[in-house]
Amino acid sequence: MIFADLGLAQRLEGVDAAGGAASATAEAQLRPLSGATSLTIAGGQAMFVGVGSPITQAFALGLHGPMSDMEMDALEDFFRSRGSGVFIEVCPLADVTLTEHLNRRGYRAIEFSNVLVRQLPARNADSPSSAVAVRRAGSTEAELWSRVVAEGFLGPDYPPEMLELFHGLFRTETGTAYLAWLDGKAVGGGGMMVHEGVVNLFGDGTIAAHRGRGVQAALIAARLEAAAALGCDLAMASTQCGSTSQRNYERQGFRVAYTRTKWQREWA
Repeated sequence: MIFADLGLAQRLEGVDAAGGAASATAEAQLRPLSGATSLTIAGGQAMFVGVGSPITQAFALGLHGPMSDMEMDALEDFFRSRGSGVFIEVCPLADVTLTEHLNRRGYRAIEFSNVLVRQLPARNADSPSSAVAVRRAGSTEAELWSRVVAEGFLGPDYPPEMLELFHGLFRTETGTAYLAWLDGKAVGGGGMMVHEGVVNLFGDGTIAAHRGRGVQAALIAARLEAAAALGCDLAMASTQCGSTSQRNYERQGFRVAYTRTKWQREWA
């Protein structure tokens, strides 16, 4: 049985923190002029991968003790000096000092997400569709994977910068990309990152015309199998609250561990 306590939160949030830092490193290598970088602070990580990037945010703050005013000042300077507002994903088990800083400094809550978890290895609750073939994306398929996942998220009219975002995620050293195929066509994709025995399943996207055919279920099952083979004992994913993705993960044996809040501070 998994208990949603501080120890679990430290492991789960630590995966996102490590993955974000690895993504910033990959971006800096791909585009040296981007200024992409990360900062280890208050037990977590802050990442900058460009103004407006969804990776530009902080994870896992305050999970290993109180957060000081000096640390909060340094965090804000990290983002502000790069022309970005501050975005912090806050776990509800973080030390209360983090919430106190947010309240005093004028932050506002802008988003909620559910963090789901399950043990590995374990039998999948639902068997994925046999019509869907899932395999690891090859080193030459960065463009294909990025296009499929971008369209799965935003439709065919996705902005060009989304391709750059997914290119960076594809090249992340600790990440692995997967493609799902139907009738010989790539129709969905997703990624996974492994850190200290925990696999984080992320980036799930299915092209709209092919939804409802078990594509995400097949992607989840394939990555769980790969993670178990690597020796992972926990799997996690983050979804919008009450979304189709959340239901698909719950069908594969995941349960909600806690709800995370994203906080924002913009500069006048």
